[in-house]
Amino acid sequence: MQVVVKMPHIKIDIKGEIPPKVLSVLKEEFGKNVELIDDDESVDIFETSWFKETKAQTTPSDNLKIYRQNKGLTQDALGKLIGEIPRQHISNMETGKRAISLNMARKLSEVFEVSIEKFV
Repeated sequence: MQVVVKMPHIKIDIKGEIPPKVLSVLKEEFGKNVELIDDDESVDIFETSWFKETKAQTTPSDNLKIYRQNKGLTQDALGKLIGEIPRQHISNMETGKRAISLNMARKLSEVFEVSIEKFV
């Protein structure tokens, strides 16, 4: 369920299970301008076939590149962060030319604060 309140210069969107007390306060404050939208069409993305297929095709090399880019690190910066590893070494791991060792996976999981399984 979704609540939408439309007023000049005011728009409030609340999604999910909305407590009755919150609804009553909004209705009391905004009256007829409160609009309830029941959006049962929402889908849990983790349950879609697209997500499952994409996850199955994602390799540890892909994860390394994604996590590095999301953290805003260059290959060179990541290499220095995990122990003076050359940029080319990081590049080779990201392209799959070089395997990610268990020891390296541990270091990467610590840097990116994710499970080691992402890199093995």
